[in-house]
Amino acid sequence: MNYPIPDSPQEIVALRQKPIDEELVAAAIAGVIKIVRSQGQSLEELTTQLLADDSLLDIQQRRWLSQVVTQAWENFS
Repeated sequence: MNYPIPDSPQEIVALRQKPIDEELVAAAIAGVIKIVRSQGQSLEELTTQLLADDSLLDIQQRRWLSQVVTQAWENFS
């Protein structure tokens, strides 16, 4: 992977400066999972946050992202 897994929210924000590709998205997802776990949050809590209504993604996109994050979470276990 060309990008290290971020260890902090600041490192995830810094990824915005990089060109978007599959590896960048994978690194961002892995970083979010790593940070959420280090804060003692569960997959269910993260999923709830992902499915919360926002102006960036529609409900179908949020569901898809939730499924991707769930698969990644389980693969990191």
